[in-house]
Amino acid sequence: MLALKLTLVPLFLLLVSLAGRWWGPTVAGCLAALPAIAGPILYLIALEHGRDFGARAALLALAAIFAAEAFNFAYAWLCRKHRWPLALTGATLAWLLAAWGLTQLPAQPVWALLAAAVGALTSQRFMPRAELPASIAALGRFELGLRMLAGALLTLAVTALAGWAGPSWSGLLAVFPLLSIVLCVSSQRLHGAGFVVALLRGMVTGRPAFAAFCLWLALRLPGHDALPSFAEAALLAVLVQGGVHWLIGLRSRNTAKAA
Repeated sequence: MLALKLTLVPLFLLLVSLAGRWWGPTVAGCLAALPAIAGPILYLIALEHGRDFGARAALLALAAIFAAEAFNFAYAWLCRKHRWPLALTGATLAWLLAAWGLTQLPAQPVWALLAAAVGALTSQRFMPRAELPASIAALGRFELGLRMLAGALLTLAVTALAGWAGPSWSGLLAVFPLLSIVLCVSSQRLHGAGFVVALLRGMVTGRPAFAAFCLWLALRLPGHDALPSFAEAALLAVLVQGGVHWLIGLRSRNTAKAA
C-alpha cells in the first residue's frame, strides 16, 4: 500500500502535466478532476477501515466537490492579482471553511448531491474567463520532478490524516485538492494566471463523472465487496465522462452552425 501511495499520485501528475503540454490546460484540468486519485485513496480507506466506513467516506467525498470547487474558485480569482503564496493561502482557507461546513450537513445522498451541484455550477458560472498566454513555457524535467515529489508527500500526509480523522473527514480529505495545489502553484509560476484559470475551468467538466463514482460507492459498498464495487464505480465514471464530452461536442457544433 505504501508503494501505491508513493507512485500513484506522482504518475498521474506526470500524465496531467504532459496532457497540459500536448493538448492545453482545459484537457489537463478535465483529467485532473477524474477520480484517479480519490478513487484509490477511498479504496485504501475501505480496505483498512471496513466497507461501512468507506461508504460514509465516499458520501463525504461526493459532498467535498463543493469544497474542492471552493478552493479552485478562490485560487482562480486570487491568482489574477496576487502571486502564488497568497493565492494558495486564500484558496486553502476557502477549502477548510467549506469542508467544515460540509461536516455539519446530514449524512444523506441528497444533501451530498446538492452540495456537489452547487459547487460545480457556481464555478462554471462565476469563475473568471481564461486569458491564455501567447506562448506556453516548456515544462522541464526538474519542474516535473518537483510536481511528482510534492504529490507523493501530500498523498502520504492526507492518507495518514484520513485514517485518524474518522469517516467524515476521511471522505473530505480524499478530495483534498492535491492536484489543484501542485498544478496551480507550478502552472502559475511557469505560465501565468491565464493558464491556471483555464486549467481550473477544465476541472469542472470532470465533476459529473466524479460525482457518479462517489455516489455509486456510497450506495453500493455497505452490502457488497469493495473490489467489484470500485470496478463498477470506475466504469460508471468513464461512461458519464464520455456522455459529458459528447454533450460538450454537440453544443460546440451547434454553436458553430448558428454562427
